[in-house]
Amino acid sequence: MDSQQQKVPKEERLRRADEQRTLRGPEDFTEGLVEVFTGNGKGKSSAAFGVVLRATGHGLRSHVVLFMKGDVRYGEFTASQYLPGVSMARFGPEHLIDPRQISDEDKAEVLRGLEHAESAMLSGDYDLIVMDEINVAVAWKLIEVERLVELIKKRPPQVELILTGRSAHQQVIDLADLVTEMREIKHPYTKGILSRAGIDY
Repeated sequence: MDSQQQKVPKEERLRRADEQRTLRGPEDFTEGLVEVFTGNGKGKSSAAFGVVLRATGHGLRSHVVLFMKGDVRYGEFTASQYLPGVSMARFGPEHLIDPRQISDEDKAEVLRGLEHAESAMLSGDYDLIVMDEINVAVAWKLIEVERLVELIKKRPPQVELILTGRSAHQQVIDLADLVTEMREIKHPYTKGILSRAGIDY
């Protein structure tokens, strides 16, 4: 923290931040794009939530739909309650889905999530929609890629849409404006280090 910032009382910094959010309101956001974060490396959801945090700083409204992450332990779900203009919805069982044993209820839950995301995207209430792990849901045949393509094509021009998850379908990649592939080079799991609360979930 520099000396200039130290001289400004905390209350004044918060007031200025609120003023900036007001000046950079949602009405200024008109150029939404489609982003895809995919690949076998770590960081796809983390990248999406980084965009959510940045959007919040500019007064944009974000809605995150979590697919296949029904477990309430994810820190981002709790953190969203403290961020203005950010909301989340979870769709999926609390246990991990086995791609070799997909149930009808698993498929129905993903469909409910997709319909919810589409409704939020078209509502006019949000500037940013994140569909976390939707690419995996498509890859595991929990929902047909054509249904996701249909949603993407309905996206209003003023809404940013982010799709995360490994194994993104080529049709989704073709429709996206930005595609980033996370590639695993090293992972602590190979050293026996398991997922850590607050860092990995």
